[in-house]
Amino acid sequence: MALQASNISVSFAKTDIVKDISLKVDSHQFVGLIGPNGCGKSTLLKSIYKVIKPKQGHVSLYETDILNSSPKTVARQLGVVGQFNELSFDFTVRQMVMMGRTPHKRLLDSDNQEDYSIVEQALGKVDLTHYADRSYLSLSGGEKQRVVLARVLAQQPRFLILDEPTNHLDIKYQLQILDIVKGLNIGTLAALHDLTLAAKYCDYLYMVKKGQIFASGAPEEVLTREMIGKVFDVDCEVYTNPVTGGLGIAYLGTR
Repeated sequence: MALQASNISVSFAKTDIVKDISLKVDSHQFVGLIGPNGCGKSTLLKSIYKVIKPKQGHVSLYETDILNSSPKTVARQLGVVGQFNELSFDFTVRQMVMMGRTPHKRLLDSDNQEDYSIVEQALGKVDLTHYADRSYLSLSGGEKQRVVLARVLAQQPRFLILDEPTNHLDIKYQLQILDIVKGLNIGTLAALHDLTLAAKYCDYLYMVKKGQIFASGAPEEVLTREMIGKVFDVDCEVYTNPVTGGLGIAYLGTR
């Protein structure tokens, strides 16, 4: 087992946002977290990668007790790609990606040849080698997201968390980001907004409603007309795409 989160609960101002959720992700498995806005997906992920302290629960990643380990220890194991990556200060693309090497360094350590080699490999994986000396702030949203992914790759993590990383991107960049991550073949837990993309990329899905797991299983088991209607309050038809053979969803209207 790569990641195991057990009995996670998160509350804000005496309101329960995440309610006793447990989930697991095997090595090399791409697991999706789906549900409507405000259901607790991002809050759950933030509690797993230590941005929010849960009221209760336990998270283990391989042999590491995530919630009781230092941020640096966690960063050597776990990489996170979120949906918002704006900066107040500018850096070059190469400098941004080099920041991914920080968890592997001691204070005042200089960048060495191994670091530069790992950074160049990461830039190559996201097809941004030719942008290495460009200003990060000059890039488009999709390009910035690929830089952030390259920075995470430079961490050399054993596991990835994607916190709705494609929400504000054009479909081209959504597919690019998810293709790159899928090709890494490492354990991945991703909150995804688009159900068709979830069906295409995920091996297993957890569907969340009002802070609780409503359903879980393979995409074809979870993404049914009945389940989507109950969780997202929409009418739809689910069908087999005649071109790809994957699931397709035709939305008919709100309930």
